[in-house]
Amino acid sequence: MSKKKWIISGIAVLAIAAVGYFSFGNHDSKEDKTITVGRMSATKQDDQVWDTIKKEAKDKYGITVKVKYFTDYSQPNKALTSGDVDVNAFQHYAFLDAYNKKNKTDIVSIGKTVISPIHLYSTTYKSVSDFQDGDTIVVPNDPSNESRALKVLKYAGLIDLKDGDLVTVKDITKNPKNLKIKELSADQTARSINDVQGAVVNANYASTAKLSEKGAIFTEPLNKDSEKWVNLIAANKKDKNKKLYKDFVKAYQSDAVKKAINKAYGDTSIPAWDRSFN
Repeated sequence: MSKKKWIISGIAVLAIAAVGYFSFGNHDSKEDKTITVGRMSATKQDDQVWDTIKKEAKDKYGITVKVKYFTDYSQPNKALTSGDVDVNAFQHYAFLDAYNKKNKTDIVSIGKTVISPIHLYSTTYKSVSDFQDGDTIVVPNDPSNESRALKVLKYAGLIDLKDGDLVTVKDITKNPKNLKIKELSADQTARSINDVQGAVVNANYASTAKLSEKGAIFTEPLNKDSEKWVNLIAANKKDKNKKLYKDFVKAYQSDAVKKAINKAYGDTSIPAWDRSFN
C-alpha cells in the first residue's frame, strides 16, 4: 500500500471511530439529560415550586425533569430501588433511616430540600389546654412519623416520653389526661379530624385537606432535634455521585427555588439546605 493510500485509510478509520463515539458514547445526549423524580401527589403550591425547579434544571444544566406521582409513603422508595424513578423527593432523614433498616435497602440522601413543621389540629378545641380526660388524638402509624407526632404532643405538654430517636405509644411515660393515642395511616389523619378531638397531620396531607397553619392549635418547634425531619432528595447509593443527579440537586438548591418555596408555602415549608438547626 502506498503512503498516500495508507494515510487515506487511517483518516477513514478515525472518522468511523469519531462517528461511533458521537453516536453511542456521547454522555451529553438528551436521554442522559432526563431525570425522573418520585414525588407524593401534589398540590397547586407544590406544582408552582416544581415548575421553578424544572426551569432551573433546564436553563442552567440542560436537564429535563419528569415527575412520577405516588399516593402513599410506602411507594416512592420501592420505585427507586426497582428503577422506576431515578431519584425521589418526599421523605425526611428519619423516615429514610427507618425504611432502610426495615427493608435492608441502600438508599442515601444526595441533598437537603425543605423542612415542613407538622401541626396538631382540632375542630373541637382552640387550645392545647382544652383537651379533656380520655380524649382521642390521631397520629401517623409509620415509625418515623409516629415518633415525630408523639414528640409534638410532648412539646405541647400533653405527654412525656422516654428518650430516643424513634418512639411509640409504648414509650409514653406520663399521660395525665389519659389521652387515647390512635394510630392511622398518615394519609388518613386529616380525614379523621372531625371524628376525634385532635390529629397530628403531616404538612402535605394538611395542605391537601385544606387545613391551614392558622387553624393549628400547636406547631412543631424547630430546634437542635429537628434536623432528622429535614426532607431530602434520595438516590440509590450506587448512583449518588452521578453528575446528572448532582446537577439536579444544584438546580433545586438555587435562589430561584428558595424564593418560589417562600412564596408558595410561607412558613409551612422552609428551605433547609443552608439553614442551621443548632
